Amino acid sequence: MDKVERYRQLIQAILTEYVATPISNGEIESQTVFDTQQDRYQVMNVGWDKHRRVHGCVLHLDIKNGKIWVQHNTTEMRIAHELTAMGVPKEDIVLGFQAPYVREYTGFGVA
Repeated sequence: MDKVERYRQLIQAILTEYVATPISNGEIESQTVFDTQQDRYQVMNVGWDKHRRVHGCVLHLDIKNGKIWVQHNTTEMRIAHELTAMGVPKEDIVLGFQAPYVREYTGFGVA
């Protein structure tokens, strides 16, 4: 199997498993958004928590140039570590939410 196709499958499996756990407060639904043509993968939370509207991205990953970019993560999941546990080499994971000059110190890929 092609490396990028394998990464697509891993990301989709992790995000699908993540949204399977319901959110305990409010009437909030977690949704996956998969764009396999442009390799963009997100988890969105949508709904209401009492009188407060909830709508936003909590996880965003891209595949760019054969590497998985973690663009945004406001969950408790350590997704980069989940990916390495599934066999993705650390150099193929870029923490895009970190400033470019910091990435070399993260232990993950730089770009």
